[in-house]
Amino acid sequence: MSRTALRICPLCEATCGLTLTVEGSRVTGARGDRDDVFSKGFICPKGASFGAVDGDPDRLRTPLVREDGVLREATWEEAFDAVAAGIRTVVERSGPHAVGIVLGNPNVHTMAGALYPPLLIAALGTHSLFTASTVDQMPKHVSSGLLFGDANAIPVPDLDRTDHLLLIGANPLESNGSLCTAPDFPGRLKALRARGGTLTVIDPRRTRTARLADRHIAVRPGTDALLLAAMTAVLFEEGLVDPGELAPHLQGIEELREAVRDFTPEAVAAACDVDAGTIRALARELAAAPTAAVYGRVGSSTVSHGTLANWLVDVLNILTGNLDRPGGALFPQAATDRTPRPAGPSHGFALGRWHSRVSRHPEAKGELPLSSLAEEIDTATEEGEPIRALIAVGANPVLSAPDGDRLDRALASLDFMVSVDPYLNETSRHATVVLPPPPPGQSPHHDFAFNTLAVRNQVRYSRAAVPLEPGRMAETEIMARLVLAASGMHGADPAAVDETVVGRTLGKAVREPHSPVHGREAGELAALLTGDTGPERRLDLMLRLGPYGDGFGVRPDGLTLERLLAHPHGIDLGPLAPRLPQPLKTRSGKVELLPEPIAADLPRLKEALRERPEGLVLVGRRHLRSNNSWLHNVPALTGGTNRCTVHIHPEDAERLGVRDGAAVRLKGAGGEVTAPAEVTDAVRPGVVSLPHGWGHDRPGTRTAHAAKDPGVNVNQLLDGTLLDPLSGNAVLNAFPVQLTALT
Repeated sequence: MSRTALRICPLCEATCGLTLTVEGSRVTGARGDRDDVFSKGFICPKGASFGAVDGDPDRLRTPLVREDGVLREATWEEAFDAVAAGIRTVVERSGPHAVGIVLGNPNVHTMAGALYPPLLIAALGTHSLFTASTVDQMPKHVSSGLLFGDANAIPVPDLDRTDHLLLIGANPLESNGSLCTAPDFPGRLKALRARGGTLTVIDPRRTRTARLADRHIAVRPGTDALLLAAMTAVLFEEGLVDPGELAPHLQGIEELREAVRDFTPEAVAAACDVDAGTIRALARELAAAPTAAVYGRVGSSTVSHGTLANWLVDVLNILTGNLDRPGGALFPQAATDRTPRPAGPSHGFALGRWHSRVSRHPEAKGELPLSSLAEEIDTATEEGEPIRALIAVGANPVLSAPDGDRLDRALASLDFMVSVDPYLNETSRHATVVLPPPPPGQSPHHDFAFNTLAVRNQVRYSRAAVPLEPGRMAETEIMARLVLAASGMHGADPAAVDETVVGRTLGKAVREPHSPVHGREAGELAALLTGDTGPERRLDLMLRLGPYGDGFGVRPDGLTLERLLAHPHGIDLGPLAPRLPQPLKTRSGKVELLPEPIAADLPRLKEALRERPEGLVLVGRRHLRSNNSWLHNVPALTGGTNRCTVHIHPEDAERLGVRDGAAVRLKGAGGEVTAPAEVTDAVRPGVVSLPHGWGHDRPGTRTAHAAKDPGVNVNQLLDGTLLDPLSGNAVLNAFPVQLTALT
């Protein structure tokens, strides 16, 4: 007998509401939830394939433990015994920094990934933390930290009210949005144009998003910061700077004027391959629009000046008065945010509190560059012990980090490795222990991270659509047990992890003068929490203490878990609203327009004015049916245009003797790959494009469908030495390659 169940889709950042069809304990179909307060029925091919993702026969169902070099099925008790022994042995012998933690992108798509990794990091006390952020959005975190004092204070474009949207390095028609949570991003862009607004796209490729735009600027890859700096210079030069109500909250505007003075449109035009008149027009249109927002994403982050580009995105919004303004770029307010503290000076944001051992890369946001993971394992120095044990949670850095071949070898040399992963993939195949979480249909869901980036304030929670299959363990319990194993408390009740967090959080809240529970008894408040599980009690706690919460009775109509459960399609909390100066955590209490690290990096940007690539440069690309390396084992998501081909412009193809469909070899500093060519004018001359996340051809994996058409790993073209120095983000776009026709 079939039934339906509601579920928030965890397969990309859009967080669409789904209505699942369930047959017994199996999800057999998915459609958009028309009553969802945020997505209103929108669904993309990934969401429509939820059942196939959920029921993938290659998903691991029991833990695996390595014995005599071979992974065998084991009980959960055996697996966690091995984890506790393996981790603690390395800690006791070599210290906590010899244990590395790698967190992959899937962590932000699960409740467990939001609630437990901070506890795991604290339990170990390791500085050897690596995440997918440094192959993606770390430049945005660093620029936000320097501007606003908080690396997680990321303004998002007010898509539904803006009159003018400028996208740079973003392709939301394929990505569904990134650092901007917006179900039906394509529909929102079409609505912008339908109401008379303007869409401008800056991208070296004529993407699906670019084809929708009023204007497409095919900039030379890697010159985003130069172009944005020139637009900034135009605003000053032509008297177009008008921060409006932002003015009292700004520091350093005159210093900024002087810092960008030399980046005139005429100075940057040749480097960007965009004429000066067009650059001036972009700046003037931005300043003249009734409301406007600039939004940059992966293409402007994963380049050598990624932090500067992200900083300039916000600078342009600020100088035109569009930051913290309806129709501009605003700071979302999620339901699980802490109760807003009073505005005023705070602790600020610091970079480089510690460094990597080998190349001395500075930490950013507590993380070291993922590009440095291999050398941190395989290279001895006098600066401490190499990494000898690794905890990988939802991570596949053999494909996502540069020089996967070197990392592949390094992982094989570890003394111990545990991987929390549903698949035996290119990375988890090296693990000593594999702990498989259940499919998403068997897990509850709340978007802690993405609601802080949403284009409309709302809150939704969905319990598991189907019961946990016998023999499986909830991902939240897996992570809680991992915390206990890492902290030397193996064997303790995993529920104690959540109760400890509840006690500490309430203990702090009752001491904070601005908290709604100031002066009350923490134990009394803990007894009022509801929820069937520890994670639900923690969600109830966060909702009650949050900006819309009931404050444990202070605001009777405020949010609680019980109220949220009574609204299965979610609760709309209204459009984004101005919040400054409250979100600012800088030492000055103001937006610091020209932070010292930014000013110190500008001379490097000036040097780029003279740089011209002599040969081809490579850029990546997204597919609507993919999310990094996750979904290539799902047949329904690997057909059509989701192919690992090399896009090359017809002029370059003719010059190099490349035929459409023929094999070509790409060579970079880290290695070479061979893939079929796809001749297309969607890329500008001098540019080739290859998607990321492919390369499923290594032995020892158990992803049968992905292995049938494995594609190639584009990151193997890199040796890991190209980084944005401020953020440690890998340069995955606009790097030189050599292309040779093979047939």
